[in-house]
Amino acid sequence: MENWKVTINDILGRDIFKNAKLIAGEKGKDREIKWSHILEMEAFDSFINGGELILTTGSNIEFDSPAGIPKLNKLIEKDVAGICIELGTHVKAIAPEIIAFANEHHFPIIAFSQIVKFVDITQDLHTIIINRHHQMLNHLHVLSNQFNELSLEPNGILKILKKLYDLFHATALLITDDKKAFYYPLKLKERTEFMNLIMNNSIKLEPYRDHLLDNEYYTTFPIKGLGHSWGNLCLQKKSNDLDEFSFSVMDRASLAIAQILLRNRTIEERKQNQEEEIVQKLLHGEEFESSIAHKFLPAPANNSYYRLILIENNSIEENLKEEDWEEIKLQQSIILRSLLKKNGFFPAMSVTKNKIAVIASFYNKSNTIRDIDSFTILAKEIRNIHENHIFHGDHYGIGISSLQKDYKKIAACCHEANEVLFIQKKKLLDTLFYEEIGVYRLLSKLNQNELKAYVSEYLGPLLEYEEKIKGNLLLTLSIFLDTMGSKKETSDRLYIVRQTLYHRLEKIEELLGDDFMEPTKRQAIELAVSAYKMLNNTEF
Repeated sequence: MENWKVTINDILGRDIFKNAKLIAGEKGKDREIKWSHILEMEAFDSFINGGELILTTGSNIEFDSPAGIPKLNKLIEKDVAGICIELGTHVKAIAPEIIAFANEHHFPIIAFSQIVKFVDITQDLHTIIINRHHQMLNHLHVLSNQFNELSLEPNGILKILKKLYDLFHATALLITDDKKAFYYPLKLKERTEFMNLIMNNSIKLEPYRDHLLDNEYYTTFPIKGLGHSWGNLCLQKKSNDLDEFSFSVMDRASLAIAQILLRNRTIEERKQNQEEEIVQKLLHGEEFESSIAHKFLPAPANNSYYRLILIENNSIEENLKEEDWEEIKLQQSIILRSLLKKNGFFPAMSVTKNKIAVIASFYNKSNTIRDIDSFTILAKEIRNIHENHIFHGDHYGIGISSLQKDYKKIAACCHEANEVLFIQKKKLLDTLFYEEIGVYRLLSKLNQNELKAYVSEYLGPLLEYEEKIKGNLLLTLSIFLDTMGSKKETSDRLYIVRQTLYHRLEKIEELLGDDFMEPTKRQAIELAVSAYKMLNNTEF
């Protein structure tokens, strides 16, 4: 890899430095100069950013005695590239202690034995730095074009990895989010154990950091597509060994690989019309050809399960042009499929303007099924998706069916997930899972008239009283039931004194009967309170 840095060693060969002598810091000649700075003031901390070559006549630095060591140390701590000092005006000679300290820290001190124009040095240095930077940008542009050209060729990913290997003389490998591996040189294939280690740790790798894998350091670069990580590009180099140009090259390579993955996934999604038809038939309980379905659904096994996820999307305009909708639909599918695969699911999807249905299948690797956590994490990641005009996860409702094995039950699962969405819209419960909607599983099956009749039978007198007096009796009753009849907890949650609570409970007994906390009647009243919430779209 070509080095674009301007170093102390580079400038010592310039004409303007022909009368200069490096009197300390021989081992620091490879320090990079990012800029030059004329410095004659005593308090210089706030004027230094790091990487500067300091030019000075020695005023207020005291390099002619050991007293100058603290200021020299401060320059070293500020990561200054080196210092040029004009001898004669303020400093006649550099103290041996200063030279020893600079050598110890590999800090270059360049001495001019005669008067020089700092403005000429500054102009010369800045010209070199700007020219090098311009050359670097041109070379980066050429490399970027080469990566893009390779991305259009067959086996483009492998060719890009080979290009990186040729540039850095280091192993380059790519692990995608669906655990596919590409690498160069190809002999890496022989190291099965190492490849398994890389693939198992790919999702956990922090980008732009080096990671020790099988006693080798790799720096990772994220492959981003549609705002999400599609994998990691890894280079067998420590991050500290890579300069700004190297990071830029790797970013250009990552972008070219992302374009290949996006193109491949776009082609893959365009072939999913058959999948859409199968999923729709399953959702509506229609007959389907199992041989075709198994192209998109995992083969039945003792440890295979699925849940149906419904994502309610009401942000797509109904009058959207068909070609615009097809593009949005395509990108929604790519985003979701990538996310599901990353989380270990095998997705089969149907995407419509108002609702996305996902059959999320998975294999359970242990005897105990703990899938709720995995689906909760997945739902959180879906809600974190924000792609303008394409996907706004935090605005969408998500309903998840019960756990099933038989794909013939998908129509029933669709009903379950819709019930969860219904409960969410009514703001009755904040839950994702059908198993967690409790009594609403029963209430949702009743029509409005049946619900009203039931509520009237068990809460009628109390509701009539509330309508006239508005004494918060229904709220008090609801919390009293929730707290299992705890008067202390009820008064605390209502922010009222005990005496007020006692008065309300007496009134509730008068209206509902003094046996309202008896087990059978209490269950009926609790059900009536839930039915009331459902009818009135309210949570107390």
